[in-house]
Amino acid sequence: MTDRTATLPAVQLRVPTDEDAYVWHRLFDDPEVMEFHGGASAELSMYEELTARQRRHDAELGYCLWTLLDADGEPIGFTGAQPWPRDWGPTGEIEIGWRLARPAWGRGYATAAARATIGRVRSAGVPSVVAMVDARNERSVAVTRRLGMTLAETFTTPWTPDDPEPRRKAYCFRLTL
Repeated sequence: MTDRTATLPAVQLRVPTDEDAYVWHRLFDDPEVMEFHGGASAELSMYEELTARQRRHDAELGYCLWTLLDADGEPIGFTGAQPWPRDWGPTGEIEIGWRLARPAWGRGYATAAARATIGRVRSAGVPSVVAMVDARNERSVAVTRRLGMTLAETFTTPWTPDDPEPRRKAYCFRLTL
């Protein structure tokens, strides 16, 4: 077994700006990227609200979903942590997550960024984190394993009439910091 830590790419994390709403919208306007996030591209207004909420999280909590930059400072996605935002699943817990543009896949960015996130939330005094992953998302399941997370629970996502997808199985991974 080789140590992938030595081969992880350099990443930078920054608090999302107003302009990052447009960047995230462009980076994630891809059915493959959105496969496990509802399947369709989100409206720009959703990213405007999301980036504004993340700026509030950073100011109030010391962490958020940060814009993920490669070593050259180019945005390639987001990563970070936030309170679990839904009324089902690991309510009351801090979730870490990542979403990358398709060209950044398979290069170690998600693992490098998630490790940076863990360091930052640990410094902010967070005692443990969860990662909620669609059970079909093998790439993200692999990232949780590289982080040393353990599968703790399995949830079935709720369905609403406006949901384009049926109920899905989601894994909840946990890590004590």
